[in-house]
Amino acid sequence: MNFLSELREGLFIAWDSLRANKLRSALTTLGIVIGIVTVTLMGTALAGLNAAFIKSISAIGTDVFFVAPWQWFSDEPWWKMRNRRPILLADARALVRQTTFARATSIDVNRRMTVRYRDLSATGVNVNGTTEGGAEVGGLVLKEGRFLSAAEVDGGRPVCVIGSELAANFFPFESPLGRKVRIEGSNLEVIGVLEKRGKFLGMESLDNQVLIPVTKLVSDLIAARPPVLVRIKLRDLKEMDEAREEIRGIMRKLRCLAPGDPDDFAINEQGAFLQTFERMNTVLASAGLFITGLSLFVGGIGIMNIMFVTVAERTREIGIRKAIGAKRRAILTQFLIEAALICLLGGLIGLAIAYPITLVMDRFMPAVLSASLVGIALLVSVTTGVIAGFLPAWRASKLNPVDALRAE
Repeated sequence: MNFLSELREGLFIAWDSLRANKLRSALTTLGIVIGIVTVTLMGTALAGLNAAFIKSISAIGTDVFFVAPWQWFSDEPWWKMRNRRPILLADARALVRQTTFARATSIDVNRRMTVRYRDLSATGVNVNGTTEGGAEVGGLVLKEGRFLSAAEVDGGRPVCVIGSELAANFFPFESPLGRKVRIEGSNLEVIGVLEKRGKFLGMESLDNQVLIPVTKLVSDLIAARPPVLVRIKLRDLKEMDEAREEIRGIMRKLRCLAPGDPDDFAINEQGAFLQTFERMNTVLASAGLFITGLSLFVGGIGIMNIMFVTVAERTREIGIRKAIGAKRRAILTQFLIEAALICLLGGLIGLAIAYPITLVMDRFMPAVLSASLVGIALLVSVTTGVIAGFLPAWRASKLNPVDALRAE
């Protein structure tokens, strides 16, 4: 009998055994079901988080520097960061004028404010004061109209570009262009509408915003002189190191720092987000792997115990098969297949439970159940069965046929 015939025969015998002991087989799979549900949900959450992060971080751009008083992720004490001097509009304009590596720049101030149109109002809207380069730096695409012009920014004109969410809420049946929305007592004419951008990390909406000239926001809508953020989009990624050093030199000069003084500003970039996210992702994956491994270990111990019981119950059957010519390999294969089949059924049940939970999760956070993850879950199930069933199967294959036939 060749190996394929042994495999087919072992599969039939294993399936008959599972059908004959339905309740025991079902209880045996519980540990595997829990493990597969755990690994599947953890995998879907991590995959969804990765996809949302990559999509969101792409909006920042790999070729953009963010010049601000504070480092995004730093080991420096928070109170030292807090005491740093803000970057004001005059210094930001001087930096933009002097940098030579920029393809586009923007000076930004953000505030959460209430926006009104006739009897409608929206609270917590992200009002972003920016400059004419804000669209190119931020990768913004216009659905209607146009973006802010240099003349409108220099003159602090009462114009604005709104996000798609705000446009849908305020103007469901008409074009927003030429209409006026009200912010803090100022009427602003809508000159453009942005394409839908979605959410940042699957949580905060990027479409609930209004972009206006930064000069208008600073002069009319905010009482105190606010700190600003400078975004510099480079003309070539190969010039990142030179551009960073140039920006650092200009900022130190503008802030009158002595040669020995530490920087009281930061030049942030996308890489900081990526490094922090990778560390966080590693911690989450390690915790998920530990929990999953523990569940599968417990499930595997259960499978091993049941398989030892099965071997003991079917000792006479093993003796008969050996007496009529079955090889050790055939007996080993039979019980390995039975253990793997039990775990595979547990994996399928686990996936059936995890799928609707994933759909519920996706309503609150990014969650993606991919085909590769399903394949990995099933492979883990079968591997657990093979490992857990190996010792009982090996013991069955080593039985002496004479002793086995004497068993009652």
